[in-house]
Amino acid sequence: MRSLQTRVTAVAALVLVVFMVLAGLALERAFQASARSAREERLLGQVYLLMAAADADDVGLTLPRALAEARFSLPDSGLYGQVSDAAGRTVWRSVSAIDQRIPFATGLAPGERRFHEAHDGHGNAYFVEGYGVLWTIGPAPRAYTFSVAEDLTEYRRELAGFRGSLTGWLGAMSIILLAALLSALRWGLAPLRRVANEVAACEAGAQDRLHGVYPRELRALTDNLNALLAHESARQTRLGNALADLAHSLKTPLAVLRGALGEASLQPALAARLVEQIHRMDAIVAYQLERARARPLAALAAPVPVAQVVERLIATLTKLHAGRAVAVTLDLEPGLIFRGVEGDLLEVLGNLLDNACKWCRTQVDIGGRREGGTLVLWVRDDGPGIPPDQVRAVIERGARADLSTPGHGIGLAVVHEICRAYGGDLVLTDSPVGGTLARVRLAA
Repeated sequence: MRSLQTRVTAVAALVLVVFMVLAGLALERAFQASARSAREERLLGQVYLLMAAADADDVGLTLPRALAEARFSLPDSGLYGQVSDAAGRTVWRSVSAIDQRIPFATGLAPGERRFHEAHDGHGNAYFVEGYGVLWTIGPAPRAYTFSVAEDLTEYRRELAGFRGSLTGWLGAMSIILLAALLSALRWGLAPLRRVANEVAACEAGAQDRLHGVYPRELRALTDNLNALLAHESARQTRLGNALADLAHSLKTPLAVLRGALGEASLQPALAARLVEQIHRMDAIVAYQLERARARPLAALAAPVPVAQVVERLIATLTKLHAGRAVAVTLDLEPGLIFRGVEGDLLEVLGNLLDNACKWCRTQVDIGGRREGGTLVLWVRDDGPGIPPDQVRAVIERGARADLSTPGHGIGLAVVHEICRAYGGDLVLTDSPVGGTLARVRLAA
């Protein structure tokens, strides 16, 4: 549920389903009440029909065999009629009710009316309408109950048909409304997708700012992103220029001093001390420049293919160490990407590979893989290795395990600084093939 569209769609679908269910229940209840009321009125009309057809004589109340409603004369027709006296004795029963155990209404007081649903005890249900009458025509007034019953089979069939039709229509409406909602939501979130696509283009280096025209709700976001991108670009430009100026302003005087010492006639001890100090100053300048250049991961940095960087470094180092016939093997995960400044990756791998080529006997291995959101790279050689008590020292600025090997002794220190700037680390251990295994972790 990390997608806004998924969240809104899920909530809207839930609300729509609840609304449709409640609407369906309400409509079904309304239809059921309407159908029940219609049957009540119809049965009351049948009671009035029986009352109109009845006649009284000296014996009691009589009704003709043939009534206006033909179903009274058809056995098991679903419509049944009965007239009972005040004691509950049956005075008349329709032909349709012969051999039927119909729960007619009986014993109603004159003027009393009752409509209800009744069961016969055998799983059959009926709507029953009863009306109490005081019959004054004849020798003496007598109380009767006119009752009509109707089987619920047709009523239930009608309800089932309405329920099926209602479910179909509400289901179709739900699908249509949900499709309309998804279309509206997709149209409404289109600016966010455009922002995401433009940010991805900036990450890939295809463009340097967001160019789209966005709604005012997103304008503050896009304007701030453009301002951030412009500020970052200007900062990187100023930093590059400052570093170049600093390197030029410091390296040139040091070179002049070194040349002047070669021409000056000084005591050997003093000349050696001055050369050593100039050498240290040169190493410190190089180290501090690399430390200043190492910077945290830029959120919008273009992806750097690791394999291409490694191949370039191997080609360069193979020429540099051509006289040693060093064999380099690769074990890189396909499609491995570094998200950061390409120069930082070149500095890290360049220093590690250069040290491995300097100290190895014949073999250097380089590998890499992705572990979650971390890029893990390692370089190992089959050389003499680094004594455990000197591991910490060689990472420090200007320290070297062997002073006879050319270099300023700042390579591993620079690698360590860059790894820390990217939230990673540098670990030096013994290689399984002898020599040193250098493992670095960088943000992927």
